[in-house]
Amino acid sequence: MDDHAFGKLADAVMARLFAILQDEDPDELDCDLAMGVLTMEFADGKKCVLNRQAAAHQLWLAEGATAWHFALDDAGRFVDTKGRGELTAVLGDVLSRRLGRRIELRKA
Repeated sequence: MDDHAFGKLADAVMARLFAILQDEDPDELDCDLAMGVLTMEFADGKKCVLNRQAAAHQLWLAEGATAWHFALDDAGRFVDTKGRGELTAVLGDVLSRRLGRRIELRKA
């Protein structure tokens, strides 16, 4: 996959996630998507950030002191390079823990 194709795919994934998260209460979770970065801010001011890393053809997620790097697998899913799960499952777990209720991102 070339850089342009990766960029289009990564932007589409982040746009779908952003669209799903727009349904959340903005007082609990405020989201912004700009220039390949999806920023999710919680009520306490802490943030979770998903961004594309074009050179590595990966999506990187950071929350607190934890970071994940997601690369495309053979099935076309973004999966953590250390075997910690698929992007929507990991992000759903992070958001669920932070918001105190289950967040499902399977639509992404």
